[in-house]
This record gives sequence, structure tokens and C-alpha cells, in this order.
Amino acid sequence: MSLKLFKSTLIVSAMTLLSRILGFIRDVVFAREFAASAGMDAFLIAFKIPNFMRRLFAEGAFNQAFVPTLGEYKEKKDKQAVKDLIQHVSGTLGGWLFIITLIGVIAAPIVIMIFAPGYLEQENQSKYELTVNLLRITFPYILFISLVAFAGGILNTYQQFAIPAFTPVLLNVVLISATYWIVPMMDEPVMGLAIGVFLAGLLQLLFQLPFIARMGFLSWPRWNTQHPGVKKILKLMLPAIFGASVAQINLLLDTIIASLLVTGSISWLYYSDRLMEFPLGILGVALATVILPSLSKQHMSDSKEEFSATLDKAIRWVIYLGVPSAVGLFMLAAPIITTLFGSDKFLKSDIEMSAMSLMAYSFGLVGFILVKVLLPGFYSRQDTKTPVKIGVIALIINMVFNIAIVVPWFLLDYPGAHAGLAIATSISAFSNAFLLYRWLRKHEVYWPAKGWGKVWLQVIVANSVMLMVLWLTKYELEQWLNWPTSERIMQLLVSIILAIAVYFACLFILGVRKRNLFPTN
Repeated sequence: MSLKLFKSTLIVSAMTLLSRILGFIRDVVFAREFAASAGMDAFLIAFKIPNFMRRLFAEGAFNQAFVPTLGEYKEKKDKQAVKDLIQHVSGTLGGWLFIITLIGVIAAPIVIMIFAPGYLEQENQSKYELTVNLLRITFPYILFISLVAFAGGILNTYQQFAIPAFTPVLLNVVLISATYWIVPMMDEPVMGLAIGVFLAGLLQLLFQLPFIARMGFLSWPRWNTQHPGVKKILKLMLPAIFGASVAQINLLLDTIIASLLVTGSISWLYYSDRLMEFPLGILGVALATVILPSLSKQHMSDSKEEFSATLDKAIRWVIYLGVPSAVGLFMLAAPIITTLFGSDKFLKSDIEMSAMSLMAYSFGLVGFILVKVLLPGFYSRQDTKTPVKIGVIALIINMVFNIAIVVPWFLLDYPGAHAGLAIATSISAFSNAFLLYRWLRKHEVYWPAKGWGKVWLQVIVANSVMLMVLWLTKYELEQWLNWPTSERIMQLLVSIILAIAVYFACLFILGVRKRNLFPTN
């Protein structure tokens, strides 16, 4: 990983950090205004469906097929050929998305029947009708945000990482604003959030268009499925639709099962998943976004050693920073949720239930991040079939463990059955990462550089010391609840800063230096 590539990763991470911070503020607002209510459950389902499709079609399969193809056009063809590709891809993608959006709006009742079958029960009829109405407003988000991902792919290919990374900030700003300006005007408050989702998607698209125009690539879209570049992208994209988004499919399956559990289960999973998304976005998504164009270029130039070295450095970075993130989330689950979401509406029981699923998700955090980092090793080589096969296995594992863990948990009437869904998802994530890693090793696409034994020793010892310090300095949940918000924030910051200081001090004592974490070549 070159210094330029590392700096690009830092830029994306910084923008992602800003987005995640605003995302936390958004979720704090949601928790304080709506808590883990039936209305919030309904909105989360209505938002999760188009958001899931966005990650499936846009940031997932489409982006992984489009960026390597665009990179190939950029390296081997002139600017007019690149512009022609963009024009036809935008027209074809936009056309299909419009059709999908129209079908989704019309068929909203059927979609909710599929994704939230628990709402079909007689006592949940009002929740079903509310969710259908919400989905009809939020579904066009898939059209807007997929085109945003398309524009972001262009910008990333031309090494302009900051704009696509900053764009999600607008979603959080709009939703926070909608909570205070639109929600009070609605008879059904959560309808205001759905309108906010629609407006946020449109705003994000409009925000990126001037930058595409400045590059000279903004032109009227043209539908043409026979264009060679479009055909190649579709060929790469179709199998990747499943493989690139196994984690999202797992989370959606969790939502389906959660709809059958007690009211609040969907909200508890959402709040804990959002907290897990923080390190996942900063480490996994940011790093994967940056290394994909570089890996594509190295593959086209047949630089196998550089290709492997880029992956190796990325994986080391994940281990050095991902493992302590997981440990920290596990140990500080209840304090984090109490500090961010605790209120008169978000009760102690909500905190305990959300903390349970966050602790379960933390076990799989490194697996989630590794999947994000390893997938570019396939897509940069235009191999979309292998991740599909591996993804199917991971999905089956998730389904098996969902049944094996959640069903007995639910039938025995133990509280927190939703946490079983998070455990199953974590197991699936590690299974996915392991199978991806094994394939890359077996086919000699990636081979570890020297020094991995020392890396693992350093990471294990440093994390053990950090874990012990967090354990010795922890407070009981009752104490956190008795503190005012200012005291909670201060104590949480002290715990986080202490954990970071102890961890990196241990790494330093064990011989880790700046060059090990921050490449200078």
C-alpha cells in the first residue's frame, strides 16, 4: 500500500467518520423521539428494504462490476470512449431502476408480506398498513441512491474519493432536520421520516452531479443494453448481485425473523447494528473503496507481487485496528447505548436488549471488515462468480444458525431472542471471510508477507491487556443510568481514551512502530 493510497484511505475514513458521527446524532434523535416503538419498527423496515437493494444493486454488485470496467476503459481507451460508456450505463441503469421503483411502489403490500411476515397477524394489522404506506414513500430512494453510487464510482475511479465519502452526510442532515421540521406536521409522525428519506436521496444525487459535470462526463443518459461496456458490466454484475451483499441479505433475513418476535426487536437490532457500522465504515468500507481501483490497475498490469502486497497491508491494518474495535464494542456495549440513546422513552430494558445484540455483533466485526477488504481481491480481477459460491455457503450457515439459536431461545421464552440473530450473522461473516481468504491463498492470488506470527502475538497481548483494564474500570449499568448525560459522555470518553492509550502503548512496547501501521513507501 503506497503512501498515496494510504492518504486516500485516510480521506475516505475522515469523511466516513463525519458521516458516522452525524449518523449517531441521527440515531440519538430517533431513539429519544421514537425509542423502540411499533412506529419505529415499521419505519426501519420501510427504510431497510430500499437501503438493502441499494447495497445489493448499487454499492454491491453494480459498483464492483462498474469500477473495474470503467478503470479498464480509462487505461486503454480515450476520454470520449469513457464518456460514451458512462452515458450508456447511466441510461440503462437509470431505466431499470425506474422500472424497479415503479414495481416496488405498486407492489408494496406484497413486499411487506415477504419481508415482515410477522405483521400479517391480526394484532399487527395496523403496523402492516403503516409499513406499506411508509414503503411507498421510501422505495424511490433506491433510484436516487443507486445513481449516487454510480456517480461515486466515477469519482473514485478518478481518485476523487472525498466527494462520494462526504455524500452520505447529507442523508443524516436531512433525516435529523425532518425529525424536527416535518414530523411535527404529520398525523402519523414516522411519515415525516419517510419523506425525509425521499428528499435525502434526491439531494445526494443533485449534490454529486456538478462534480461529474466538471470532469466532462455529464450528458443525457442513453438506454443501450447492447453497448459492449454495458454488456460486460451486466455479465459481471448478475452473479455478483448475490455475492457482494451476503451480509446485507443476512441482515434482511434477520429482519424477517425479528418481525415474528416481540415489538422492539427490529429497533434493538437496528441501534446495535448502527453502532457496529461505525468501525465497519471507517475501516472496512473506506479501505475497500480505496484499494479496488489500485487492485484493478495492478491486475491489468500483471503486477502479482504488488497485488498481493496491497491486500496483505490492508489485512494487517484490519487486524491491528479491527480486533481492538471489536473488544471495545463488546466491553462498552451498555455504556455506549446508555450514553447515546438512554432517555425517558428509551428505557433500561431497551438498553439491555440493544446491548445484548451489540455484544453479539461485536464478535463478527473483524469478519465483516475482512469480507469488505477481501472482496476487491476478486472483483478487481473481474471474478464475480467465486464470491457468489462462497456467499451461498455463508448464507446457508447464517440460516442454519438462525434456526439453531433463535428458535430454542424463543420457545424457551428467554428474553433477548433477537441477539441470537446477531450471533448467527457474526458466525456467517467469519465463515464468509475465511472461505474468501482460503480461495485467494489456494489460487496464489494472495500470499502473506513475512512477520504475521509476530503481528498476531502483538495483537493478542495488547488486546488482552486492554480487555483487563476495561474490565477493572467498568461501572454497573445502574450507575450509568443514574448519571446525567454530561457525566455519561465524560465517563465514556475516559473509557475509550484509556482503552486506546493502553492498546497502543502495549503495541509500542511489543515493537510496533509507526511504519507498521502507517506505510511510508
